[in-house]
Amino acid sequence: MAENNSLLLLDYVGENINIALITLNRQKALNAFNDKLLDQLSITLNSLKKKKNVRAVIIYAEGKSWSAGVDLKWTASLGWRVMTAIKKGQKVFSQIENHPTPVIAAINGYALGGGMELALSCDIRIAADTALFGLTETTIGLLPGWGGTYRLPKVVGLNTAKDLILTGRKFSADEALEIGLISEKVPLEELKAKAIEKAEVIANNAPIALREAKKAIKKGLSTSIDGGYRAEVKGIKTCFRTKDIREGIKAVLEKRKPEFKGE
Repeated sequence: MAENNSLLLLDYVGENINIALITLNRQKALNAFNDKLLDQLSITLNSLKKKKNVRAVIIYAEGKSWSAGVDLKWTASLGWRVMTAIKKGQKVFSQIENHPTPVIAAINGYALGGGMELALSCDIRIAADTALFGLTETTIGLLPGWGGTYRLPKVVGLNTAKDLILTGRKFSADEALEIGLISEKVPLEELKAKAIEKAEVIANNAPIALREAKKAIKKGLSTSIDGGYRAEVKGIKTCFRTKDIREGIKAVLEKRKPEFKGE
């Protein structure tokens, strides 16, 4: 049953109803972020951390836009207090990046400015063939402020990231796939189903292992190979303390599908 917070919808989908589907629903503003939408997204992400049965999260959107970024009317009204909006967006997008559950971006339309930064904060990005991307801030006298300058080079490489940020140009789903920004491009009518399908695969894996894998990947991007090894060892030690590892090995030996409990 969907929960309706007006600007954001939350539903639970999948065969075992263990995938959280977050849908941005500020269609008249092209799902641009204002104070209320950021707050609702933050509250929803925190609530999902407490739900042990949720194994994957999808961020989707209603209308022709995934998110056109920050609502300029909102930020213009803040004057010099605009830094509160910047810091709030950074905090919420860090919540996504650091969420213990894998987060999939299902991008159906415009993913511009802060909308593209939202996508970058997710673990996996799938886009419809109608999607349009761009870190367009420099075209209006700004620069990306919700993690774009940090995350984009890690995803597509330094040279490509500089090109996209400094030109501020918009680009298609085809180019996004070519440069590695997204992992899949699908017809618009198949997008939600494809995202759920991907989430189902993830949800069938061991939750604690997924959480530790996310931590190790993030650590590995900011340290040396030795630091990466240490992060892997730490995660593996955690996994070996779980019932899930015993269930996983037993399932292999018995030639059956494992039933992970997240314990």
